[in-house]
Amino acid sequence: MGRAKREPRIRRRRGGGAVRTSRLEAFSDGVLAIIITIMVLELRVPKGHDFSDLVHTSGVGLLTYLLSFVYVGIYWNNHHHMFHLVRRIGGGVLWANLALLFCLSLFPFTTAWVDDSRFEQTPVVIYGLNLLSAAIAYFVLQTVIIRREGPDSPLRQAIGNDFKGKASPVFYIAGILSALTIDRSGHIGVWIALACFVSVAIMWIVPDRRIDRVVRQHETTD
Repeated sequence: MGRAKREPRIRRRRGGGAVRTSRLEAFSDGVLAIIITIMVLELRVPKGHDFSDLVHTSGVGLLTYLLSFVYVGIYWNNHHHMFHLVRRIGGGVLWANLALLFCLSLFPFTTAWVDDSRFEQTPVVIYGLNLLSAAIAYFVLQTVIIRREGPDSPLRQAIGNDFKGKASPVFYIAGILSALTIDRSGHIGVWIALACFVSVAIMWIVPDRRIDRVVRQHETTD
């Protein structure tokens, strides 16, 4: 008999049931869209009609929203590309993905706190912990997928030594410690922390062609 035509985006579990990665991706996309919507709704409308009113009322909020928006966009982009290389998913992958979404869903809260406090120490530290927890959750999700599919999985080949993934937590921890220990009565440590967080965003926003290259190779093979 000829090989049966395989339906796109369907993965088989050992128990024989089918798990559609498209459902996981659609759910994740919806959650991320809601996160962005909540964050933009937290922005305060200026009471006046001048540019100075915008800067005074929403200037800080726009900056914190922009940083968090970039982070959500980075996670959405990498999540989307990662699942192009996933052959099958199971309960572990589903729960790891939910853990990532939980960490990302805290972004509106931590972002609003940083905005309302005007970059006070504790809110910035909590924001850094939120970024760190999201990075760890993404790493766990990535690890669960690779362990399920084996060391020769396309995803494992694509990420390579994963320099960005390993460097990001170092920047987050450095930023958190800076905010906690440097110039506690002032804002020098806080600004160093924010610089660390922005640096990670810049590092990830630079196009990474690893997964794109592997996806194209597999599409050509298929």
